[in-house]
Amino acid sequence: MTIDTVQGRRQPSTIHSKTHVGIGNGFSRQHNTTESSRFIQNSYGHKDYQSISTLTVSTGMSAKLDKSVSGSTESTNNANGVQLKKELGLLNGVSIIVGIIVGSGIFVSPRGVLQEAGSVGLALIVWVSCGVLSGIGALCYAELGTSIPKSGGDYAYIHEAFGPLPAFLFLWVALLIIMPCGNAIAALTFANYILQPIFPTCEPPANAVRLIAAAVICLLTFVNCYNVKWATKVQNVFTFAKIAALLIIIITGFYYLIIGRTETLSYPKSFDGTSTSPGHISLAFYSGLFSYAGWNYLNFVTEELKEPYKNLPRAIYISLPLVTIVYLLANIAYFAVLTADQVLTSNAVAVTFGEEVLGIFQWIMPLSVALSTFGGLNGGIFASSRLFFVGARNGHLPGSIAMINVKYFTPMPSLVFLGILSLLYLTTTEVYALINYTAFIESLAVTFSVAALLWLRYKQPNLKRPIRVNLILPLIFFITCTFLVLLPFYVSPFETGIGAAITLSGIPVYLATISWRKKPLIYKRFISAFTRTVQKVLFSSKEYDKHLNE
Repeated sequence: MTIDTVQGRRQPSTIHSKTHVGIGNGFSRQHNTTESSRFIQNSYGHKDYQSISTLTVSTGMSAKLDKSVSGSTESTNNANGVQLKKELGLLNGVSIIVGIIVGSGIFVSPRGVLQEAGSVGLALIVWVSCGVLSGIGALCYAELGTSIPKSGGDYAYIHEAFGPLPAFLFLWVALLIIMPCGNAIAALTFANYILQPIFPTCEPPANAVRLIAAAVICLLTFVNCYNVKWATKVQNVFTFAKIAALLIIIITGFYYLIIGRTETLSYPKSFDGTSTSPGHISLAFYSGLFSYAGWNYLNFVTEELKEPYKNLPRAIYISLPLVTIVYLLANIAYFAVLTADQVLTSNAVAVTFGEEVLGIFQWIMPLSVALSTFGGLNGGIFASSRLFFVGARNGHLPGSIAMINVKYFTPMPSLVFLGILSLLYLTTTEVYALINYTAFIESLAVTFSVAALLWLRYKQPNLKRPIRVNLILPLIFFITCTFLVLLPFYVSPFETGIGAAITLSGIPVYLATISWRKKPLIYKRFISAFTRTVQKVLFSSKEYDKHLNE
């Protein structure tokens, strides 16, 4: 007897299950270990390759499966087999949003906002306005996330409204650059700041930075592979740690305000030098919105939320106002202690703040930045791995990436895949340039997602919408996002053009791997062999799908 890893029940020693390869390509859903193949006639009249899976498990593997499945108290909830479990509550949702938003930005970005705004007063207005805009966007995503309750965030919404090609192009850029580059940069930032107290007067050795960055990526990938609860506990702890660090800044700054340090914040001096150039004000907003980036990441893991119709919007309602208030108070605290010139000449405003007021405890600030980026990296790995998992489940990536470890019930292949890509980007010195090339793609994806909301309001007026925002809100946000997408073409046309070219390079990939049905048999056999290898090495199975198992 063996374990049917799909159903979570004992079955005869040899299990035969038909697995459809939806469009006959290597990026389709596959679940097989020992395969005999034949061609079938599909509904479109094309001959497609279909697998007849035969899963044979040795005695040793059977015992291992038996132990792992029976030892998990929730492994086969409702006899539904291998699935991602709903383990994220409201607190976890708030921690994911706050933890990803509050990365290194608030500790570093005040310089960029002030530089473009020209005055302290306008800079504070920009910070509040960016919070309000992000809140409007989050409300739009609350409607999207509850009316389309699928993991994958922007990818899922673009796919639902505009079809597979636009969704694949976003997935392509996210896979190629945005997610692994973002993770690599977060890991490098963590390593730089964790080493700063050891190398206070010089730059830390480049190899030491890369080794620590690689170690932290591997550590967090392991944590996320091993246990979802571990990953969420890490997220909770580091979210509280970074908020505590910001509270230290806020309390210290307001102490200085109470004792009379109000020169920089006093009116009308606080508005001296205010920029009147639309271009500079736009760039100030760009810097501010960078620090709010990540408010949509909870939508990447909707399927793992308990009671998503309640907890998704509640997490958004709590997180965005909290972050906006904390950001405003932190900036007021910075300007209570530091002059505008000090902020403009600082590479990390929080570190300069610590040097100014914390004395022998100034090491707390670089450590806080490191902890903040650590928590942000953990949240990024957790959420972005689900993007690739959903993309593979839809046939836009190799089916092996859409598999789930049968012992820990985590998307281990997707996590390992993302971890390897992130490590590869640590080997190049062009990682920052690459992320700059595709920065506008993220704005474009958000724009398309909000456009999806508007389109679905028109195309599917009867779609169930547990949350329905006033139409004026998505219109305002859509106009703002469109402006943010077009602005880089004016400010940095070369970098934006390269980003657009990288995106469009996904079209031939889509045509070759997804649209092309009649692929060579050798290609299909290679993909099948790769899938079997991933299943064996990572002890993984395809996610249970009742429609394929009825």
